[in-house]
Amino acid sequence: MTSDSTDRFTLGDVEVLRIVEWQGAFAPARTLVPDSAEALWKDNEEWLAPDHWEPDSDRATVALQTWVLRSGGRTVLVDTAVGNGRERPGSPNFHHWQGDFMERLARAGLRPEDVDVVVNTHVHGDHVGWNTADADGEWVPAFPNARYLVPAADDFHFGPANGYGGGLREDDRLIYEDSIAPVHRAGQVELWDGTHRIDDNLVLESAPGHTPGSSVLRLASGRDRAVFVGDVLHSPVQILRPECSSCFCLDPAQAADSRRRILDRAAAERELVVPAHFGGSGAVEVRRDGGGFAVHPWRP
Repeated sequence: MTSDSTDRFTLGDVEVLRIVEWQGAFAPARTLVPDSAEALWKDNEEWLAPDHWEPDSDRATVALQTWVLRSGGRTVLVDTAVGNGRERPGSPNFHHWQGDFMERLARAGLRPEDVDVVVNTHVHGDHVGWNTADADGEWVPAFPNARYLVPAADDFHFGPANGYGGGLREDDRLIYEDSIAPVHRAGQVELWDGTHRIDDNLVLESAPGHTPGSSVLRLASGRDRAVFVGDVLHSPVQILRPECSSCFCLDPAQAADSRRRILDRAAAERELVVPAHFGGSGAVEVRRDGGGFAVHPWRP
């Protein structure tokens, strides 16, 4: 299932746009979140289906999307989806992907040259793909005027210094070479570690585990608070059971620690939680529930 919708809302002085590249059934539920019990999904079917789970096929539903923030007079992209024409032999869903992401940005009134900052929450193929575009057979930065913020730990781990993710997956080398290295050659990459302030409203913070440099973007403007959590969450069942990491987490225990810390702060500070892959409204409030967390209202 594809979606052509562009959601817009405002948090304080920041305008938020959601560009959905694709949305649909992605993988068996307990393949995506291996330690989640079958009963966890079935007991929450009323609100998980159909935006987050297809009960009949028992497949998790996800979205591939980019969040566009207009903050402090600048345009910030949070993750850049899959990208067209990529060699991804280890990822059949993304191999030779062809989509209309740039057209969707244009329909939202955004030209590539308008983008000032690109945030890669981490270096996985569905978060860095549109960092670059094909120009006569050469990969070049898709956003020529942008500064690309890349977590230093991920740049090291997935780059040549650490053997492209330790050489475990051929896709990791391909992702780095077509989506990260060209931006380095263009002099547009800024590496960061720990925390990095973008402007008065936006701060990046490390949240390792999913990848060594996995990060979140915190928004604080006026009375509004939000946290764009990247792949700290893949499914809402991980809000109910934060100890359950996804099959893509390189360090599941560390990822669970980061997840619980992010959710605990979101509940305490009433931050709107905005994950990279949730379907439906795409954003949710969480509340403490005993020793865990509960899904509160979804963002309308």
